[in-house]
Amino acid sequence: MRKCLIILGLIITIPCPAFSQSGHSPYAGQEKREIKALSQEDVEGYLTGQGMGFAKAAELNHYPGPKHVLELTRELRLEKEQIDQTKEAYDRMHKDAVSLGRKIVEKEGFLDHLFASGRIDVEKLREITLEIGTLRGGLRAVHLRAHLEMKQILTPHQIQRYDELRGYQGAGGEHTHQGHHGGRH
Repeated sequence: MRKCLIILGLIITIPCPAFSQSGHSPYAGQEKREIKALSQEDVEGYLTGQGMGFAKAAELNHYPGPKHVLELTRELRLEKEQIDQTKEAYDRMHKDAVSLGRKIVEKEGFLDHLFASGRIDVEKLREITLEIGTLRGGLRAVHLRAHLEMKQILTPHQIQRYDELRGYQGAGGEHTHQGHHGGRH
C-alpha cells in the first residue's frame, strides 16, 4: 500500500506536458492569417487548381491522374492520341478546379470577415457553410472525374505501370479495367 502511495505521489508531482502547455492552442499563430481557416498553402492550392488530396480515392484504386500521366508520358509509352486525350482531360479539370478554388477562397474569406466583424448569425453561417461545402464537393468531383477519364484512356498495362511508378504496387484491389474504350487491351 505504501508503495502505491509513493508512486501516486511521484506521478502527481511529475510535470505533465499536457498541463504545462495549458493556454497554448494548436491554432496559436494562425490568428494572423488573412483567412483564418486556410493556410497560405491551402489558398495557393485552391487558386492554382492543385489536387490537394481530393482524388485520393481514385488515385489509390488504380485510376491515374492526368497531371501525373503527362509527367510519365515516356515511361508509360503513351500514343499520340492518348497524350492528346490526357491533355484535354487535364486542361478541363484544371480550368474547372481553378474556377471552383477561387470561389472557395472567396467564400472562406467572406466567412472569416463575418466573424471578424461580428456580423455573423446562425442563418448567414448556415448559408455560407453550405455554399462552401457544395463548392468543395464540386471541386472534389472535378478531380475525381479526371481520374475516371484516365481509366478510359489508358490500357490496363499502362495503369499497372503507373501504379508501380507512383509506388502503389501494393495497392489493394484488383486491376480491373471495366468500360475501357478504344480497344487498347
